[in-house]
Amino acid sequence: MPRILIVGGGYAGFYTALKLEKHLRRGEAEVVMVDPLPYMTYQPFLPEVAAGSIEPRHAVVSHRRHLKRTTVITARVTGIDHAKKTATITPEVGEPYELEYDHVVVTAGSVSRTFPIPGVADEAIGMKSIEEAVAVRDRLIDNFHRAALLPAGPERDRLLTVVVVGGGFAGIETFAELRSLASSLLAQYPGLTIDDTRFHLIEAMGRIMPEVSLKTSHWVLKNLAQRAATVHLDTQLTSAVGGRIELSTGETFESDLIIWTAGVMANPVVRNTDLPVEERGRLRAQAELRVIDEGGAVVEGAWAAGDVAAVPDLTGGGVGGFCVPNAQHAVRQGKQLAKNLAAAVRGEAPKQYIHKNLGAVAGLGLWVGVYQWRNLAIKGWIAWIMHRGYHGLAVPMWERKLRVFSGWIGHFFLRRDMVSLAARETPKAYFQEFASRPKA
Repeated sequence: MPRILIVGGGYAGFYTALKLEKHLRRGEAEVVMVDPLPYMTYQPFLPEVAAGSIEPRHAVVSHRRHLKRTTVITARVTGIDHAKKTATITPEVGEPYELEYDHVVVTAGSVSRTFPIPGVADEAIGMKSIEEAVAVRDRLIDNFHRAALLPAGPERDRLLTVVVVGGGFAGIETFAELRSLASSLLAQYPGLTIDDTRFHLIEAMGRIMPEVSLKTSHWVLKNLAQRAATVHLDTQLTSAVGGRIELSTGETFESDLIIWTAGVMANPVVRNTDLPVEERGRLRAQAELRVIDEGGAVVEGAWAAGDVAAVPDLTGGGVGGFCVPNAQHAVRQGKQLAKNLAAAVRGEAPKQYIHKNLGAVAGLGLWVGVYQWRNLAIKGWIAWIMHRGYHGLAVPMWERKLRVFSGWIGHFFLRRDMVSLAARETPKAYFQEFASRPKA
């Protein structure tokens, strides 16, 4: 029985495995999925998780619960030797071992792309994982606790200053959701006002949100300005050493919460393979989602999808002729890849992936959103409802959808949950503080 190895359990990997269980007959192929995490993260929900609008566990989908006929291995793939059709599996506990396969599907996704700016690696945090989103939420809430006990001055200003680097969808949504959370927190701290909080978004380009029209992006800028949030366009971060922000404009200030959302890059795991990689570090792929070499020849038994793959956009709407790295493509590529793999196992011809953009929708805090499809732009609370409706239905599995919608309904009547659980990072501290120890 042929073995299909899926490297990565994100959007593309999860949906490939899920749909292979539907398309393959029992005994037709063995499916193995390897990922260091036991769940898939629905990343469009991360800004709302950071803002306390979604319970963190509701934004992830368990691999083992929903992939009934797939062998799930919670470990890392640290190497692929496609010439021998083997992959090196490195578990968190135990020795690495080799796993043979007949087809390999690389859907390892992307990681945050950073630049060698002093202080960023030490002071900033990304927005690519559920753990990062929870940490951002707890940090902002805890900073309000601390600031409320301090007199006006530099230390309080530092605690109440939030910096987001990157003006794409992820950056703007994170920025706006945190601004919304901070405004809600002010009601609990009568000694603090909105003038005490400082929100800065730094964008190197001359505009934000390139997925929407320029007119729509201007509306977003105006809305953020009305909410006491400052956007620095045509500005670069030059240093963040010790939390001291230095901008290319010469402006300086200090911040205790720096969030990096300025782009992504293909997962570096592809560098440890003998599969062909293009200049941006992605696997070369054709529209059928098969890996190809520099000459365009198919690499038999190798497939790729999602952010880690350079897949041609046959609609002509991509950047540089390729599909942009977003969830919309990754999910649909995973579904098509499952069909193509089933066809390949049966000796049939695979079909090309083609998907027209359904538009872009963003949530900008409670009751504020934007939607853009071609020349149609919808702004305000209607777009916010569209954002929640779309993503609430798009998150995989009905049990997740029900949890998310029930949480939103609960928050509508009870307001969002604004409790910090930062102490979870040191869970033994309370016990150890009072625990009896043997006398010396």
